[in-house]
Amino acid sequence: MRKSHPIRRVVLATAATVSGVVLLLSLKPASDPAAAPAAGAAAQPGAGAQQAPQGGQQGGGTAAGTVTGDAAQTQYGAVQVRLTVADGKITGAEAVQAPKGGVSDQKTALAVPKLNQEAVAAGNADIDAVSGATYTSAGYKKSLQSALDKMKASSAGSGSSDAGSGSGAGSSGSGATRTRTLTGRVAQTQYGPVQVRITVSGGRIKQAQAVQAPKGGVSDQKTALAVPKLNQEAVAAGNADIDAVSGATYTSTGYKQSLQSALDQAGG
Repeated sequence: MRKSHPIRRVVLATAATVSGVVLLLSLKPASDPAAAPAAGAAAQPGAGAQQAPQGGQQGGGTAAGTVTGDAAQTQYGAVQVRLTVADGKITGAEAVQAPKGGVSDQKTALAVPKLNQEAVAAGNADIDAVSGATYTSAGYKKSLQSALDKMKASSAGSGSSDAGSGSGAGSSGSGATRTRTLTGRVAQTQYGPVQVRITVSGGRIKQAQAVQAPKGGVSDQKTALAVPKLNQEAVAAGNADIDAVSGATYTSTGYKQSLQSALDQAGG
């Protein structure tokens, strides 16, 4: 047998090596396996960017409540306005007291709805009087202004309390001693309305007075007898669990009802 030539062996070995390299190159994946995770990671920031505005739109609930103005006495009877407030704006207005009886019923029915609408639209007490109901309109505006003043005072008080909430025990102590004047709802009795106003400081009643009480004839005597005693009892007791004054049962009952209403506003 003839031996193969050395050069030929070298050529064959080289050819085999080249073929093997070509085969390995043909089997390499077309894309890097790490490419897919990298693409996924790049997509995530985009999703986060879409979620950010949603978080920014979330907010706390809007504060809402009611505030009742002082009763304004007119030639034909008392007028008292209650406001519904949300976000510092008047969203509703109503007259919890208005002149009644005879022609007054017609004038009240004509004037009050218009005055309520004007109060909400204006957002203040600078509203027009209703023609033919001058006294009712004037009383309405006075009570409305009183309610607005209370609303501003309440906002200012809560703002100062919030501002000092991070100051420690000293700020909470000053908030607890804040003085407020609160007027209860009018309590109707057989002899006339009774309404109580209290001054509260440090969670206690410092002063009490009847801004409305039965009057005329014998009622004047009973009111003069009962109200000073009831005022003293309210301050002493610190609540509406006070004794009725003998001989002035209706006035005492109305006083206690209005006093409790004022205490409810104080949170006590």
